[in-house]
Amino acid sequence: MFESLSERLGGVFDRLRGRGALNESDVREAMREVRIALLEADVALPVVRTFVEKVTEQAVGQNVLRSVTPGQQVVKIVHDALVDTLGAEASDLELEVTPPAIVMMVGLQGSGKTTTTAKIAKRLTEKGRKKVMMASLDVNRPAAQEQLATLGAQASVATLPIVPGQQPVDIARRALQAAKLQGFDVLMLDTAGRLHVDQALMDEMKAVASVSEPDEILLVVDALTGQDAVNVAKSFSEQVALSGVVLTRMDGDARGGAALSMRAVTGKPIKFVGTGEKLDGIELFQPSRVAGRILGMGDVVSLVEKAAETIKVEEAEALAARMAKGLFDMNDLRNQLNQMKRMGGLSGLASMLPGIKQVKQAMASGAADDKVLVRMDAIIGSMTPKERGKPELINAKRKIRIAKGSGTTVQDVNKLLKMHQEMGTVMKKMKKMGGLKGLAGLLGGGGGGLPPMPGGSGLPGLPSNPQGLPPGFQNFLKKR
Repeated sequence: MFESLSERLGGVFDRLRGRGALNESDVREAMREVRIALLEADVALPVVRTFVEKVTEQAVGQNVLRSVTPGQQVVKIVHDALVDTLGAEASDLELEVTPPAIVMMVGLQGSGKTTTTAKIAKRLTEKGRKKVMMASLDVNRPAAQEQLATLGAQASVATLPIVPGQQPVDIARRALQAAKLQGFDVLMLDTAGRLHVDQALMDEMKAVASVSEPDEILLVVDALTGQDAVNVAKSFSEQVALSGVVLTRMDGDARGGAALSMRAVTGKPIKFVGTGEKLDGIELFQPSRVAGRILGMGDVVSLVEKAAETIKVEEAEALAARMAKGLFDMNDLRNQLNQMKRMGGLSGLASMLPGIKQVKQAMASGAADDKVLVRMDAIIGSMTPKERGKPELINAKRKIRIAKGSGTTVQDVNKLLKMHQEMGTVMKKMKKMGGLKGLAGLLGGGGGGLPPMPGGSGLPGLPSNPQGLPPGFQNFLKKR
Protein backbone atom coordinates (compact mmCIF):
# COMPACT_ATOMS: atom_id res chain seq x y z
CA MET A 1 0.00 0.00 0.00
CA PHE A 2 1.08 3.62 -0.65
CA GLU A 3 3.83 2.41 -3.02
CA SER A 4 3.52 5.20 -5.60
CA LEU A 5 3.18 7.96 -2.99
CA SER A 6 6.06 6.57 -0.95
CA GLU A 7 8.29 6.45 -4.02
CA ARG A 8 7.49 10.04 -5.01
CA LEU A 9 7.97 11.45 -1.53
CA GLY A 10 11.13 9.38 -1.04
CA GLY A 11 12.69 11.03 -4.09
CA VAL A 12 11.80 14.51 -2.84
CA PHE A 13 13.27 13.96 0.62
CA ASP A 14 16.37 12.18 -0.64
CA ARG A 15 17.23 15.34 -2.59
CA LEU A 16 16.56 17.52 0.48
CA ARG A 17 18.75 15.38 2.71
CA GLY A 18 21.52 15.38 0.13
CA ARG A 19 21.85 19.17 0.00
CA GLY A 20 22.98 19.82 3.55
CA ALA A 21 22.15 23.52 3.99
CA LEU A 22 18.66 24.55 2.88
CA ASN A 23 17.08 27.89 2.13
CA GLU A 24 13.41 28.84 1.96
CA SER A 25 13.19 28.40 -1.81
CA ASP A 26 14.50 24.80 -1.49
CA VAL A 27 11.77 23.97 1.00
CA ARG A 28 9.00 25.63 -1.02
CA GLU A 29 10.11 23.81 -4.17
CA ALA A 30 10.05 20.50 -2.30
CA MET A 31 6.59 21.28 -0.93
CA ARG A 32 5.32 21.92 -4.46
CA GLU A 33 6.47 18.41 -5.38
CA VAL A 34 4.82 17.03 -2.25
CA ARG A 35 1.59 18.77 -3.25
CA ILE A 36 1.67 17.19 -6.72
CA ALA A 37 2.48 13.77 -5.24
CA LEU A 38 -0.50 13.96 -2.86
CA LEU A 39 -2.88 15.07 -5.60
CA GLU A 40 -1.68 12.23 -7.85
CA ALA A 41 -2.31 9.85 -4.94
CA ASP A 42 -5.97 10.97 -5.10
CA VAL A 43 -5.92 12.83 -1.79
CA ALA A 44 -8.76 15.36 -1.48
CA LEU A 45 -7.76 18.88 -2.56
CA PRO A 46 -8.76 20.62 0.72
CA VAL A 47 -6.68 18.07 2.65
CA VAL A 48 -3.67 18.63 0.37
CA ARG A 49 -3.93 22.41 0.67
CA THR A 50 -4.14 22.34 4.48
CA PHE A 51 -1.36 19.75 4.77
CA VAL A 52 1.11 21.60 2.53
CA GLU A 53 0.42 24.98 4.16
CA LYS A 54 0.94 23.52 7.62
CA VAL A 55 4.20 21.77 6.72
CA THR A 56 5.59 24.75 4.78
CA GLU A 57 4.91 27.14 7.64
CA GLN A 58 6.90 24.96 10.05
CA ALA A 59 9.62 23.92 7.58
CA VAL A 60 10.67 27.46 6.59
CA GLY A 61 11.17 28.41 10.24
CA GLN A 62 14.65 29.48 11.31
CA ASN A 63 15.01 26.51 13.68
CA VAL A 64 14.80 24.15 10.71
CA LEU A 65 16.85 26.04 8.14
CA ARG A 66 19.68 26.69 10.61
CA SER A 67 19.71 23.20 12.12
CA VAL A 68 22.58 20.80 11.55
CA THR A 69 20.37 18.40 9.57
CA PRO A 70 17.63 20.54 7.97
CA GLY A 71 16.61 17.80 5.50
CA GLN A 72 15.92 15.37 8.34
CA GLN A 73 14.02 18.06 10.21
CA VAL A 74 11.72 18.63 7.24
CA VAL A 75 11.07 14.88 6.97
CA LYS A 76 10.15 14.79 10.66
CA ILE A 77 7.74 17.71 10.21
CA VAL A 78 6.10 15.92 7.26
CA HIS A 79 5.90 12.70 9.28
CA ASP A 80 4.20 14.44 12.21
CA ALA A 81 1.78 16.20 9.84
CA LEU A 82 0.92 12.87 8.19
CA VAL A 83 0.23 11.32 11.59
CA ASP A 84 -2.02 14.23 12.50
CA THR A 85 -3.89 13.98 9.17
CA LEU A 86 -4.38 10.23 9.56
CA GLY A 87 -5.82 10.58 13.05
CA ALA A 88 -2.90 10.82 15.52
CA GLU A 89 -3.91 7.85 17.70
CA ALA A 90 -5.13 4.36 16.88
CA SER A 91 -8.87 4.00 17.50
CA ASP A 92 -10.07 0.55 18.49
CA LEU A 93 -13.67 -0.53 19.07
CA GLU A 94 -15.35 0.86 22.19
CA LEU A 95 -16.90 -2.27 23.66
CA GLU A 96 -16.73 -1.53 27.40
CA VAL A 97 -20.51 -1.45 27.79
CA THR A 98 -23.14 -3.69 29.34
CA PRO A 99 -23.12 -6.85 27.16
CA PRO A 100 -23.89 -7.39 24.47
CA ALA A 101 -22.03 -4.57 22.73
CA ILE A 102 -23.73 -3.95 19.37
CA VAL A 103 -21.55 -3.38 16.29
CA MET A 104 -23.47 -2.47 13.15
CA MET A 105 -21.76 -2.80 9.76
CA VAL A 106 -22.90 -0.58 6.87
CA GLY A 107 -21.58 0.17 3.40
CA LEU A 108 -22.10 0.00 -0.33
CA GLN A 109 -22.64 -3.16 -2.30
CA GLY A 110 -19.38 -4.92 -3.10
CA SER A 111 -17.29 -3.12 -0.50
CA GLY A 112 -16.43 -6.35 1.33
CA LYS A 113 -18.76 -5.76 4.26
CA THR A 114 -19.73 -9.37 5.01
CA THR A 115 -16.13 -10.62 4.88
CA THR A 116 -15.02 -7.69 7.04
CA THR A 117 -17.72 -8.54 9.59
CA ALA A 118 -16.28 -12.06 9.88
CA LYS A 119 -12.70 -10.73 10.07
CA ILE A 120 -13.50 -8.37 12.94
CA ALA A 121 -15.51 -11.08 14.72
CA LYS A 122 -12.56 -13.48 14.42
CA ARG A 123 -10.18 -10.80 15.72
CA LEU A 124 -12.45 -10.06 18.70
CA THR A 125 -12.75 -13.77 19.47
CA GLU A 126 -9.05 -14.60 19.26
CA LYS A 127 -7.34 -11.40 20.43
CA GLY A 128 -10.07 -9.78 22.49
CA ARG A 129 -11.24 -13.03 24.10
CA LYS A 130 -14.83 -12.00 23.42
CA LYS A 131 -17.82 -14.26 22.88
CA VAL A 132 -19.16 -12.98 19.55
CA MET A 133 -22.29 -13.66 17.51
CA MET A 134 -22.89 -12.45 13.96
CA ALA A 135 -26.27 -11.86 12.35
CA SER A 136 -26.94 -11.17 8.68
CA LEU A 137 -29.68 -8.62 7.99
CA ASP A 138 -29.13 -8.76 4.22
CA VAL A 139 -32.31 -10.22 2.72
CA ASN A 140 -31.74 -8.63 -0.70
CA ARG A 141 -28.53 -10.21 -1.98
CA PRO A 142 -28.94 -13.92 -2.86
CA ALA A 143 -27.25 -16.25 -0.34
CA ALA A 144 -25.90 -13.32 1.70
CA GLN A 145 -27.08 -14.88 4.97
CA GLU A 146 -25.63 -18.25 3.98
CA GLN A 147 -22.31 -16.56 3.15
CA LEU A 148 -22.03 -15.11 6.64
CA ALA A 149 -22.93 -18.50 8.16
CA THR A 150 -20.13 -20.12 6.12
CA LEU A 151 -17.62 -17.47 7.15
CA GLY A 152 -18.73 -17.90 10.76
CA ALA A 153 -17.98 -21.63 10.58
CA GLN A 154 -14.53 -20.88 9.12
CA ALA A 155 -13.78 -18.31 11.82
CA SER A 156 -15.32 -20.41 14.63
CA VAL A 157 -17.79 -17.60 15.39
CA ALA A 158 -21.48 -18.20 16.14
CA THR A 159 -24.09 -16.90 13.68
CA LEU A 160 -27.80 -16.29 14.20
CA PRO A 161 -29.91 -19.10 12.68
CA ILE A 162 -31.57 -18.08 9.41
CA VAL A 163 -35.37 -17.72 9.37
CA PRO A 164 -36.57 -17.47 5.73
CA GLY A 165 -38.75 -14.47 4.96
CA GLN A 166 -37.94 -12.51 8.11
CA GLN A 167 -37.25 -8.79 7.54
CA PRO A 168 -34.13 -6.90 8.70
CA VAL A 169 -35.70 -5.03 11.64
CA ASP A 170 -37.23 -8.26 12.95
CA ILE A 171 -33.92 -10.10 12.50
CA ALA A 172 -32.19 -7.36 14.49
CA ARG A 173 -34.70 -7.74 17.34
CA ARG A 174 -34.29 -11.54 17.35
CA ALA A 175 -30.49 -11.25 17.26
CA LEU A 176 -30.48 -8.82 20.19
CA GLN A 177 -32.71 -11.10 22.26
CA ALA A 178 -30.62 -14.20 21.41
CA ALA A 179 -27.36 -12.41 22.26
CA LYS A 180 -28.72 -11.34 25.68
CA LEU A 181 -30.17 -14.77 26.54
CA GLN A 182 -27.04 -16.67 25.45
CA GLY A 183 -24.56 -14.35 27.16
CA PHE A 184 -22.67 -13.02 24.15
CA ASP A 185 -20.23 -10.15 24.70
CA VAL A 186 -20.55 -8.72 21.19
CA LEU A 187 -23.30 -8.84 18.57
CA MET A 188 -22.31 -7.90 15.02
CA LEU A 189 -25.08 -6.89 12.62
CA ASP A 190 -24.21 -7.21 8.92
CA THR A 191 -26.69 -4.97 7.09
CA ALA A 192 -27.52 -5.04 3.39
CA GLY A 193 -25.19 -3.28 0.97
CA ARG A 194 -26.82 -0.32 -0.72
CA LEU A 195 -26.38 2.15 -3.56
CA HIS A 196 -25.96 5.93 -3.20
CA VAL A 197 -29.45 6.57 -4.55
CA ASP A 198 -31.27 3.77 -2.73
CA GLN A 199 -33.18 5.79 -0.12
CA ALA A 200 -35.40 2.83 0.79
CA LEU A 201 -32.37 0.85 1.97
CA MET A 202 -31.01 3.93 3.73
CA ASP A 203 -34.32 4.19 5.62
CA GLU A 204 -34.08 0.49 6.46
CA MET A 205 -30.57 1.05 7.82
CA LYS A 206 -31.81 3.88 10.04
CA ALA A 207 -34.70 1.70 11.29
CA VAL A 208 -32.26 -1.09 12.25
CA ALA A 209 -30.06 1.45 14.05
CA SER A 210 -33.10 2.76 15.91
CA VAL A 211 -34.12 -0.73 17.06
CA SER A 212 -30.66 -2.06 17.99
CA GLU A 213 -29.11 1.17 19.35
CA PRO A 214 -25.58 0.11 18.28
CA ASP A 215 -22.51 1.09 20.28
CA GLU A 216 -20.44 1.16 17.08
CA ILE A 217 -21.55 1.85 13.51
CA LEU A 218 -18.69 0.99 11.17
CA LEU A 219 -18.72 2.07 7.55
CA VAL A 220 -16.93 -0.36 5.24
CA VAL A 221 -15.51 1.28 2.10
CA ASP A 222 -13.27 0.04 -0.69
CA ALA A 223 -9.95 1.93 -0.61
CA LEU A 224 -9.52 1.35 -4.34
CA THR A 225 -12.38 3.76 -5.07
CA GLY A 226 -10.11 6.64 -3.97
CA GLN A 227 -11.93 9.97 -3.82
CA ASP A 228 -15.30 8.25 -4.06
CA ALA A 229 -14.60 6.46 -0.77
CA VAL A 230 -14.60 9.86 0.95
CA ASN A 231 -17.88 10.83 -0.76
CA VAL A 232 -19.43 7.55 0.41
CA ALA A 233 -18.38 8.24 3.99
CA LYS A 234 -19.89 11.73 3.87
CA SER A 235 -23.22 10.47 2.50
CA PHE A 236 -23.51 7.71 5.11
CA SER A 237 -22.54 10.02 7.98
CA GLU A 238 -25.53 12.19 7.02
CA GLN A 239 -27.86 9.21 7.54
CA VAL A 240 -26.51 7.51 10.68
CA ALA A 241 -24.06 8.40 13.46
CA LEU A 242 -20.95 6.63 12.21
CA SER A 243 -18.31 5.83 14.82
CA GLY A 244 -15.56 4.76 12.46
CA VAL A 245 -14.46 3.53 9.06
CA VAL A 246 -12.96 0.27 7.81
CA LEU A 247 -10.96 0.51 4.58
CA THR A 248 -10.86 -2.74 2.62
CA ARG A 249 -8.35 -3.74 -0.07
CA MET A 250 -5.68 -1.46 1.34
CA ASP A 251 -3.08 -4.00 0.22
CA GLY A 252 -4.07 -3.28 -3.39
CA ASP A 253 -4.18 0.53 -3.05
CA ALA A 254 -0.83 1.91 -4.25
CA ARG A 255 -2.03 5.52 -3.99
CA GLY A 256 -3.52 5.75 -0.49
CA GLY A 257 -5.68 8.81 -1.16
CA ALA A 258 -8.70 7.40 0.66
CA ALA A 259 -6.76 6.79 3.87
CA LEU A 260 -5.16 10.23 3.84
CA SER A 261 -8.43 12.02 3.15
CA MET A 262 -10.92 10.07 5.25
CA ARG A 263 -10.22 11.40 8.74
CA ALA A 264 -9.73 15.02 7.66
CA VAL A 265 -12.87 15.20 5.50
CA THR A 266 -15.32 13.16 7.62
CA GLY A 267 -13.96 13.57 11.14
CA LYS A 268 -14.42 9.79 11.59
CA PRO A 269 -11.42 7.66 12.56
CA ILE A 270 -10.19 4.79 10.41
CA LYS A 271 -10.43 1.87 12.82
CA PHE A 272 -9.31 -1.06 10.69
CA VAL A 273 -7.78 -1.76 7.29
CA GLY A 274 -8.22 -4.90 5.24
CA THR A 275 -4.88 -6.35 4.13
CA GLY A 276 -5.83 -9.55 2.33
CA GLU A 277 -8.59 -11.97 1.45
CA LYS A 278 -8.01 -14.38 4.34
CA LEU A 279 -10.00 -14.00 7.55
CA ASP A 280 -6.92 -12.83 9.45
CA GLY A 281 -6.20 -10.15 6.83
CA ILE A 282 -7.24 -7.18 8.94
CA GLU A 283 -5.19 -4.75 11.04
CA LEU A 284 -5.90 -2.04 13.56
CA PHE A 285 -5.15 1.25 11.80
CA GLN A 286 -2.04 2.80 13.38
CA PRO A 287 -1.50 6.36 12.03
CA SER A 288 2.13 6.71 13.17
CA ARG A 289 3.10 3.37 11.65
CA VAL A 290 1.32 4.13 8.39
CA ALA A 291 3.10 7.50 8.19
CA GLY A 292 6.39 5.64 8.64
CA ARG A 293 5.57 3.32 5.75
CA ILE A 294 4.62 6.21 3.49
CA LEU A 295 7.94 7.96 4.15
CA GLY A 296 9.98 4.78 3.66
CA MET A 297 10.83 4.49 7.36
CA GLY A 298 9.27 1.04 7.53
CA ASP A 299 7.13 -0.37 10.30
CA VAL A 300 9.38 -2.60 12.35
CA VAL A 301 6.99 -2.48 15.35
CA SER A 302 4.23 -4.12 13.29
CA LEU A 303 6.78 -6.59 11.94
CA VAL A 304 7.79 -7.61 15.47
CA GLU A 305 4.12 -7.95 16.47
CA LYS A 306 3.42 -10.07 13.42
CA ALA A 307 6.43 -12.22 14.21
CA ALA A 308 5.20 -12.74 17.76
CA GLU A 309 1.78 -13.79 16.45
CA THR A 310 2.98 -16.16 13.75
CA ILE A 311 6.12 -17.79 15.14
CA LYS A 312 5.45 -21.17 16.67
CA VAL A 313 7.21 -21.29 20.02
CA GLU A 314 8.16 -24.95 19.75
CA GLU A 315 9.78 -24.36 16.33
CA ALA A 316 11.70 -21.34 17.65
CA GLU A 317 12.93 -23.26 20.68
CA ALA A 318 13.96 -26.25 18.58
CA LEU A 319 15.92 -24.04 16.18
CA ALA A 320 17.53 -22.15 19.06
CA ALA A 321 18.69 -25.46 20.55
CA ARG A 322 20.10 -26.62 17.21
CA MET A 323 21.71 -23.24 16.63
CA ALA A 324 23.50 -23.55 19.98
CA LYS A 325 25.17 -26.65 18.50
CA GLY A 326 25.91 -24.92 15.18
CA LEU A 327 23.41 -27.12 13.30
CA PHE A 328 21.21 -25.99 10.41
CA ASP A 329 19.77 -28.39 7.82
CA MET A 330 17.16 -28.16 5.07
CA ASN A 331 14.34 -28.88 7.52
CA ASP A 332 15.38 -25.80 9.50
CA LEU A 333 15.50 -23.73 6.30
CA ARG A 334 12.05 -24.95 5.37
CA ASN A 335 10.71 -23.84 8.76
CA GLN A 336 12.23 -20.40 8.18
CA LEU A 337 10.54 -20.11 4.77
CA ASN A 338 7.20 -21.19 6.27
CA GLN A 339 7.54 -18.51 8.93
CA MET A 340 8.12 -15.91 6.22
CA LYS A 341 4.99 -17.10 4.40
CA ARG A 342 2.91 -16.92 7.60
CA MET A 343 4.11 -13.33 8.09
CA GLY A 344 2.78 -12.29 4.68
CA GLY A 345 5.51 -13.45 2.33
CA LEU A 346 8.12 -11.26 0.70
CA SER A 347 5.56 -8.57 -0.18
CA GLY A 348 4.24 -8.34 3.37
CA LEU A 349 7.72 -8.16 4.86
CA ALA A 350 9.02 -5.65 2.30
CA SER A 351 6.20 -3.24 3.10
CA MET A 352 7.29 -3.08 6.73
CA LEU A 353 11.06 -2.92 6.30
CA PRO A 354 12.73 0.50 6.35
CA GLY A 355 14.35 1.79 3.18
CA ILE A 356 14.80 -1.50 1.36
CA LYS A 357 14.40 -0.20 -2.16
CA GLN A 358 16.17 -3.18 -3.72
CA VAL A 359 13.51 -5.59 -2.48
CA LYS A 360 10.65 -3.38 -3.64
CA GLN A 361 12.28 -2.77 -7.02
CA ALA A 362 12.88 -6.48 -7.48
CA MET A 363 9.25 -7.21 -6.65
CA ALA A 364 8.03 -4.49 -9.00
CA SER A 365 10.12 -5.93 -11.84
CA GLY A 366 8.82 -9.42 -11.18
CA ALA A 367 12.22 -10.75 -10.18
CA ALA A 368 11.01 -11.40 -6.66
CA ASP A 369 7.54 -12.33 -5.55
CA ASP A 370 5.92 -14.73 -3.16
CA LYS A 371 6.19 -17.53 -5.74
CA VAL A 372 9.89 -17.61 -4.86
CA LEU A 373 9.05 -19.03 -1.43
CA VAL A 374 6.74 -21.61 -3.00
CA ARG A 375 9.49 -22.63 -5.44
CA MET A 376 12.02 -23.00 -2.63
CA ASP A 377 9.59 -25.11 -0.61
CA ALA A 378 8.94 -27.31 -3.67
CA ILE A 379 12.68 -27.93 -4.07
CA ILE A 380 13.08 -28.92 -0.42
CA GLY A 381 9.93 -31.06 -0.66
CA SER A 382 11.46 -33.00 -3.56
CA MET A 383 14.41 -34.05 -1.42
CA THR A 384 14.41 -37.27 0.55
CA PRO A 385 14.35 -37.06 4.37
CA LYS A 386 17.99 -38.15 4.36
CA GLU A 387 18.93 -35.37 1.90
CA ARG A 388 17.10 -32.75 3.95
CA GLY A 389 19.02 -33.84 7.03
CA LYS A 390 22.38 -34.00 5.22
CA PRO A 391 22.39 -31.63 2.21
CA GLU A 392 26.04 -32.48 1.54
CA LEU A 393 24.80 -35.82 0.13
CA ILE A 394 23.18 -34.05 -2.82
CA ASN A 395 25.39 -34.74 -5.86
CA ALA A 396 24.83 -33.87 -9.54
CA LYS A 397 22.57 -36.87 -10.15
CA ARG A 398 20.42 -36.08 -7.13
CA LYS A 399 20.17 -32.43 -8.18
CA ILE A 400 18.70 -33.45 -11.55
CA ARG A 401 16.11 -35.64 -9.80
CA ILE A 402 15.21 -32.88 -7.31
CA ALA A 403 14.88 -30.29 -10.10
CA LYS A 404 12.55 -32.56 -12.11
CA GLY A 405 10.48 -33.40 -9.04
CA SER A 406 10.00 -29.74 -8.09
CA GLY A 407 9.46 -28.38 -11.61
CA THR A 408 12.55 -26.19 -11.35
CA THR A 409 16.07 -26.23 -12.79
CA VAL A 410 19.38 -27.55 -11.50
CA GLN A 411 20.51 -23.91 -11.29
CA ASP A 412 17.63 -23.22 -8.88
CA VAL A 413 18.63 -26.21 -6.76
CA ASN A 414 22.24 -24.98 -6.70
CA LYS A 415 21.15 -21.51 -5.63
CA LEU A 416 19.04 -22.89 -2.78
CA LEU A 417 21.92 -25.13 -1.62
CA LYS A 418 24.25 -22.12 -1.68
CA MET A 419 21.72 -20.10 0.31
CA HIS A 420 21.49 -22.89 2.86
CA GLN A 421 25.27 -23.09 3.05
CA GLU A 422 25.56 -19.35 3.74
CA MET A 423 22.87 -19.49 6.42
CA GLY A 424 24.60 -22.51 7.97
CA THR A 425 27.78 -20.46 8.15
CA VAL A 426 25.87 -17.78 10.08
CA MET A 427 24.70 -20.43 12.53
CA LYS A 428 28.25 -21.70 13.09
CA LYS A 429 29.41 -18.14 13.74
CA MET A 430 26.60 -17.80 16.28
CA LYS A 431 27.90 -20.90 18.04
CA LYS A 432 31.35 -19.32 18.30
CA MET A 433 29.73 -16.16 19.71
CA GLY A 434 28.31 -18.18 22.57
CA GLY A 435 25.18 -19.80 21.17
CA LEU A 436 22.05 -18.60 22.94
CA LYS A 437 23.97 -15.95 24.89
CA GLY A 438 25.36 -14.63 21.64
CA LEU A 439 21.86 -14.61 20.19
CA ALA A 440 20.60 -12.59 23.15
CA GLY A 441 23.39 -10.10 22.58
CA LEU A 442 22.55 -9.88 18.90
CA LEU A 443 18.96 -9.05 19.80
CA GLY A 444 19.98 -6.42 22.31
CA GLY A 445 19.68 -8.60 25.37
CA GLY A 446 16.35 -10.24 24.63
CA GLY A 447 14.33 -10.94 21.55
CA GLY A 448 11.46 -12.82 23.14
CA GLY A 449 12.87 -16.19 22.15
CA LEU A 450 13.05 -15.34 18.45
CA PRO A 451 15.70 -17.37 16.61
CA PRO A 452 18.05 -15.71 14.12
CA MET A 453 16.52 -15.72 10.68
CA PRO A 454 17.92 -15.19 7.20
CA GLY A 455 20.34 -12.30 7.41
CA GLY A 456 21.03 -12.78 11.11
CA SER A 457 18.64 -10.05 12.25
CA GLY A 458 16.70 -12.10 14.77
CA LEU A 459 13.36 -11.59 12.99
CA PRO A 460 11.98 -13.96 10.35
CA GLY A 461 12.88 -12.48 6.98
CA LEU A 462 14.17 -9.20 8.45
CA PRO A 463 17.42 -8.64 6.53
CA SER A 464 20.48 -6.92 7.91
CA ASN A 465 22.80 -7.17 4.90
CA PRO A 466 23.31 -4.15 2.58
CA GLN A 467 21.30 -5.66 -0.26
CA GLY A 468 18.29 -5.96 2.00
CA LEU A 469 17.91 -9.70 1.46
CA PRO A 470 18.91 -12.83 3.38
CA PRO A 471 22.19 -14.50 2.35
CA GLY A 472 21.70 -16.38 -0.90
CA PHE A 473 18.40 -14.69 -1.70
CA GLN A 474 20.13 -12.24 -4.03
CA ASN A 475 21.36 -15.08 -6.26
CA PHE A 476 18.13 -17.05 -6.02
CA LEU A 477 16.09 -14.03 -7.15
CA LYS A 478 18.19 -13.31 -10.21
CA LYS A 479 16.20 -13.83 -13.39
CA ARG A 480 17.04 -17.06 -15.08
